[in-house]
Formats: sequence, structure tokens, C-alpha cells
Amino acid sequence: MDLITKLPKTPRGFDAIWVIVDRLTKSAHFLAIRESSSAEQLADIYVREIVARHGVPVSIVSDRDTRFTSRFWEKFHTELGTRLHFSTAFHPQTDGQSKRTIQTLEDMLRACAIDFGGSWDRHLPLAEFAYNNSYHSSIGVPPYEMLYGRKCRTPICWGEVGQRVMGSTEVILQAPEMIQMVRDRLVTAQSRQKSYTDKRRSDLEFQVGDRVLLKVSPWKGVIRFRKRGKLGPRYIGPYRVIARVGRVAYRLELPEELSLIHNTFHVSQLCKYIVDESAVVPLEDIQIDEQLNYVEKPIAILERKAKKLRNKEVGSEWTWEPEAEMREHYPELFEGVDFEDEV
Repeated sequence: MDLITKLPKTPRGFDAIWVIVDRLTKSAHFLAIRESSSAEQLADIYVREIVARHGVPVSIVSDRDTRFTSRFWEKFHTELGTRLHFSTAFHPQTDGQSKRTIQTLEDMLRACAIDFGGSWDRHLPLAEFAYNNSYHSSIGVPPYEMLYGRKCRTPICWGEVGQRVMGSTEVILQAPEMIQMVRDRLVTAQSRQKSYTDKRRSDLEFQVGDRVLLKVSPWKGVIRFRKRGKLGPRYIGPYRVIARVGRVAYRLELPEELSLIHNTFHVSQLCKYIVDESAVVPLEDIQIDEQLNYVEKPIAILERKAKKLRNKEVGSEWTWEPEAEMREHYPELFEGVDFEDEV
């Protein structure tokens, strides 16, 4: 199970979706909830929508949301006899199934957002119906057919009339064979996905004292040097490795301005730093503020260009360089001249 949050609030007050997926049959439930719902409210929805339809599950895998790690949630499932397992960061083998289902659901809602308007919660059951009746490559059949052992009666076959005959005992006897077949297909799918990942994976190890670069993706939305998103730096640093935590995590020696950030990172967020003394920029030559921004001042106009159309010229483009580049490229302009008051 996992949560989709920060959705547009509907007239009924829903702004999140609770996604629950069965590990064997891949059948999913999409439950509209409020992001502010407490663990007690989620437990009530869980009993009404899941336990009442499928019974009590043996185990549940979820992320470490505060509601899933609360004492109430733990005590609640202990009384039901369900084991709770929590996913680990950068380990898709634990919660990759729900993440992939969430991607599919978000694509479905995004494609129909204009038609749904602000009432996406009223159409969520239709999205659930479409997902559970779509072919799933891992199990080889739609989740609905795997869960109930028969094809779903969809609008395609509504024209069929007449009394339906119950299946024979052979269908019941074939259920264990079908489950084993699905499990074998899941193992094959997992092996195929593992082979795709192994082609791009390389074991990376660092020693205590090594200097590494840190990927800035954990802090999305943070502006550095007035650049956001794709134009921002991909790595910052370098920082020294002070300890190794487990097999795939390292503790870094972060500067004071990053003291509020936990100093332990997964190896995928680190990059080996090759020492190059010529690439070091002295910080005392650059005036930066607390947000790591600096100010560039134009010194001189180098070129003016007017854009020519068919019958007229419109606009103009100006090219200038900051003081540092100007002093480097045109040192004769700065001999005995003070530009401070003429910028």
C-alpha cells in the first residue's frame, strides 16, 4: 500500500488516493481519502473496503508514513494477525509494485483530468475497473481474471443473454495449478527486470577519507545560483567520507550550512571526485549570500543586434559580460578607470 498526495481537492474534500495492491493477483484498490486522515480513519476504511472483501492479509508492505508507523496501526494489525513490513529507500524490490501502479493511475487521471474537472474522485472506481481488467504482463492475465478465476463481464459482452451455468469442479481443481503458473511467471518477470537493471549497474565503493560529490536531487525545488531544475548543478561538494554505514550507505562531513540535513546517503547519490587543483574556485573572490546566490554586474556593452523582419526592424539584443570576464578578456579597459559608479 502507498499514498498519492497533493492532488486537487474535490468538492467532497478528497485530496489523496490510497493505493492497495495484491502481490499475487496484482489486483488494485484505489480509495479516495483526505491527506489529513488519521490512522484510525484509515483503519475504518481498511476494514470496510479490504477486509470485508478479501479477508485479513498475511502481511503488508508500506512506506514509513507516520500513520503506518504509529502505535495504533501496529497494535491494530497485531490484533488482526497481519505482519507489517516497511520499505527501504532506494530499494524498489520492496515497494516497486505499488510505485508502478501509482504511475499507471496518475497517467490515467492525467489523461482524463480535463473531462473529470475537479471531481476526479467520482471517476476513481472507473479507473480501478479499467486497471483490474487490463492485461498484466507479469501474470499473463488481467488481475480480475486471476482473482476470481473467470473473465469479467464488461460492456463488450453485455449483449450475451440467457442463464449462466456454474463452472464445473475442474475449475476449482485447476486453481492451484493456475496460482503456481502465476508465481512462475512472476519469477520470470522479476528476473527479466533484474537483468535490465544489472546492465546499467556498477558496484561503487568508497573508503573513509575519500572525497565525493553529492547529488542534489534529494532537495528538489531548492534554488542554487539562481538556477532551478535542469539548469541547477547536479552535484555539489566535494565532501569527505567519514564512515561507512552498512553495505550501501556512507556518512559525509557536511559544512555548517547543511547541518540541518542528515549526513548519511545512499551510494547512488554519490559520485567519485577526481582531485583537480586547477578546477578549484576560491570562495573569497565570489560574494554569496545565505541562499548561495551571487550578483553579476554588467560592465560594458559589447554588441547590439536588431532583428530584421520583412519590412521593418523590431527589438534589439544586447550582449554584455560581467566584470570578471571583462577583466580577463579586455584588460586594457580597466587600466586607470573605475567603473564602480558607472555601471
